[in-house]
Amino acid sequence: MIAYCSINCEKCEAYIATKKNDNNLREQVAKQWSKQYKANIKPENINCTGCKAEGVKFFHCENTCEIRKCAMPKKIENCAQCKDYVCDKLKKLFDIAPELKENLKKLEKK
Repeated sequence: MIAYCSINCEKCEAYIATKKNDNNLREQVAKQWSKQYKANIKPENINCTGCKAEGVKFFHCENTCEIRKCAMPKKIENCAQCKDYVCDKLKKLFDIAPELKENLKKLEKK
């Protein structure tokens, strides 16, 4: 399952912890993400069934992800299909996660 921004949800630690119902992994991810994103993330917040799937989402994905908020009403599979590709929202994301730029380039060619 590929998110709008090109993250592979099936490789995301929150998705994996949710699918396995692994509280130890939730704890590890909460610590890692709290440090990485300078936020107070609790293990009970590490639950996600994927960006485009029905079900629970990680708080950021559900509420604050500008990419998801933009792509959903456009009914596109990913940002590479958007007429505004590459927008300022993506450029900011690429600064944080440059690998997503390469992922989207590959999706753009499909």
